[in-house]
Formats: sequence, structure tokens, C-alpha cells
Amino acid sequence: MPQQENPVAKTPQSELMEVMIRFGLIAVLVVVCVRIFEPFLGLVLWALILAVVLYPLQQKLARRLGGRQGRAATLLVLGGILLIGIPSAMLGGSFASFVHELNAAVQAGTLSINPPKPGVAEWPLVGEKVFEIWDLAARDLPALLEQMQPQLGTVSKFVLGMVASTAGGLLKFIGSLIIAGIMMAYGTAGGEALLRIVNRLAGAGKGAELQKLSTATIRSVALGVIGIAFIQALLLGVGFIWAGVPAAGLLAAVVLLLGIAQLPALLVSLPVIGYVWWSGDSTVMNTVYTVYLLVAGMADNVLKPILLGRGVEAPMPIILLGALGGMVTAGMIGLFVGAVFLTLGYVIFMAWVEDQEPAADVDTAPSAD
Repeated sequence: MPQQENPVAKTPQSELMEVMIRFGLIAVLVVVCVRIFEPFLGLVLWALILAVVLYPLQQKLARRLGGRQGRAATLLVLGGILLIGIPSAMLGGSFASFVHELNAAVQAGTLSINPPKPGVAEWPLVGEKVFEIWDLAARDLPALLEQMQPQLGTVSKFVLGMVASTAGGLLKFIGSLIIAGIMMAYGTAGGEALLRIVNRLAGAGKGAELQKLSTATIRSVALGVIGIAFIQALLLGVGFIWAGVPAAGLLAAVVLLLGIAQLPALLVSLPVIGYVWWSGDSTVMNTVYTVYLLVAGMADNVLKPILLGRGVEAPMPIILLGALGGMVTAGMIGLFVGAVFLTLGYVIFMAWVEDQEPAADVDTAPSAD
């Protein structure tokens, strides 16, 4: 008996429609998952960066503890909170206190500024303009504030946002450090799972190489650039608080940005030393503050050979743009995450560009008759 043909045969149009429906359902699922996970994205990305950076240290500690991965990760998290969290909280509190006191003084009309010295007008390029604004502020500060009201409104919103972001960023740092500890405790299984994912996306031959490149880039940027700048900002910030310098937290934030831009921290520490000698009375303490601030201001010269042994294979403008763009979009947490992941994207993209098979040589010789 002859076999009956299927009356509902699939046409190219129906197959295309089926593919589009599947693609649409997958896209909807991905969008829903991203929307649900979006509030935790920055926290988890920061935790991933910390886990990748601290994992070798956690493994050394685990070997000393007889292979106890969980205990090693817990000790590392507690040590990080004590060594980094407490100084960061002090600097954040100093920054918030300075902004609050300055805002209260401006609102109450009690803010006063000392008049500039005549030598300020002789500064090159900007001396006359600085002297004019400074002198007006010393003589009639309300008039200057009224004159600069539009600019001050924008600046005040940005500064208040930075204060709120600093407080939230500290809490996020502690949370991300705890999550990083969990990641490190299950680092072996997590690394194998991540390798399978990368192999599935990039191919079995490229997965291990891409994972190694990503890990090296994250560690280079996080330690060699962000880490050095952050450590130096903490050291100088604690010194500013110790010396009683106003706006210690704000100055530490400036040091952090200068460090990311690969500019010397002495640009901030030297003027602060001058302020210490100008306002301080004790020669002994001024000498102690000066020595500490000079050593902390040049600490990057010691930290770079230790933490930046392999170098960073990315232009510094990429790292700086990532830090600034991340800070604008996600606050203080974005300062770290943005720099690392923009650099990672750049390195992976350039590796993809350079990984091209050489074109086959074309025989251009004339054919013999």
C-alpha cells in the first residue's frame, strides 16, 4: 500500500515563522531575566572582580589551613573589611561631614574666606582671574554666590550625589566582598563552570585561552591601576584626617582619580603639606605629618613594581574613560567596575582583531604561453 503524503508539509515560510517564534520567546526570557537581575548587576560584577583578584591569595591561605577553602575565604573577607572598610568609612564620613558643614554655612551666611595675597595675581595664565574671584568672595561672598548660582546648582547636585553614592558604595563594597568570599570558597567548581560557558560561546579551542586572557586583564587593571590608586588614596586620606586637613575625603577622592589617570599624587600631597605648615603650630608634628604625606604620596613607586609586574595591555585613556563613565552611571562602584570591564572589552576585541588567519597568497606571476 503506497505511503500517504503528509497533507501539512512545512514550507520555508512556516519554518521561518517557527524560528522567529522561538527567537522571540528566548529574547523575552533573556529580557525578563536581565530586568530581574539588573539591581544586583553592579554588586555581582564587583564581587567577581574581587574574587578573581583575591583568589590566588585565598588559595595560599587555604593551603596553610589544610585545604579549608571556606575558612580561608572567611578570614580574607574579615581582613578586607578591617583593613579597607574601616579607613573607607572614615574617609566617607569626613567627606559627608565637610559637605554638610559647608552647605550649612552657606545657607546661614556665616561662611567667610580670607582675602588673597597680592602674589596670587602674578600666577601665570590664571592669576588675575583667580585673584578677582577670590577677592570678590572675601569681600562680598553672597554676591559671588548669586552671580554663580546656575553653576553652583549643578555642582551641588553632583556633590550631594557623590556623598550619597559614597555611603552606598561602602555598603556595596562590604556586600560584594562577602559575595566574593562565597565565590572564592567554591572557586574550583565555579572556574570549571565558567570555562564550559566560555567554550560554548567561543569554541572549545579558544575557551581556555580567552578565560586566561580575561583573568590576567582583570588582575592587571584591578591591582596595577585601580588597586594602587585606591591604596594610595586610603593612605593619604588617613594622613589628611590625622593632620586635621579640611575635606580629607574629597582630597582622597581627587588622589584616587589622579592615580587612575597615572598622574602623581604629589600634586595633592605637596599643597596639603604647605597648608599643614601654614596652619600648624607644632614643628615636631608638622615634620611628622610631612614625612608621612611624602612617603604616602610616593608609595606608588613602590607598589607599581609589586602589583604591576605583568603590565596592562591597554591604553590609559581606555582605563580612565571606563572609570569616569562608570562613576557617572553607577556612582563609586562604577568607578572600579567600569575601568576593569571597559579595559577587558578592549583587550578581548583587540585579541579578536589580531586573531585572523593569514590570507592565502595569490599567485600574481604571469602565466606562460
